[in-house]
Amino acid sequence: MTTASKFGALQWVIVILTVFTAGVHLWIGVVVMSPPDLIFVLNGIGYLGLLGLLYLPIGAVAPYRHGVRWVLIAYTAITFFAWLFIGARSTLAYIDKAAELALIICLWLEWQQGRRNAAA
Repeated sequence: MTTASKFGALQWVIVILTVFTAGVHLWIGVVVMSPPDLIFVLNGIGYLGLLGLLYLPIGAVAPYRHGVRWVLIAYTAITFFAWLFIGARSTLAYIDKAAELALIICLWLEWQQGRRNAAA
């Protein structure tokens, strides 16, 4: 479980990467696409929702944070692989995909960190 006392640099990196990729998807879905693309908008909202479930102090969610982390990893991986097959190739897309890969790595590192702390 992530608490305020355990919120460190890695968690801030996860927040920044998640907000960045959510923002990219929301911006593309609302501003770039005409008419707006619901898939991009929902993808951005999904990132923000999972981030909130992971870190906001919601007592009812606390026992499930480990699962939420894995859902966010899977969600990010699905987004990445969907782009590989059907996504546009642009500079912003490549930057966003790098952020998504970094997000997956950081979430995995956070999981590892939690396992080490639980064993100590």
